[in-house]
Amino acid sequence: MHQLPETGFLRLPSIIGNPKAEPPIPALIPVKKSCWWAGVKSGRFPQPVKLGPRVTAWRVEDIRALIASA
Repeated sequence: MHQLPETGFLRLPSIIGNPKAEPPIPALIPVKKSCWWAGVKSGRFPQPVKLGPRVTAWRVEDIRALIASA
């Protein structure tokens, strides 16, 4: 499993990965962006936290719980 901090926040590329980044970011949950947002809307994935007007993130604890439930 990837090294996740105990607490904090993750931005979307850290969750679904970004192969075009330098260095590439591996996916914790291998889904596309549109599938992720549809899952957030339906309740399948955790709700985000707005950290600023243009910054959306997810609690590490919520992502850990999602991975553990899979």
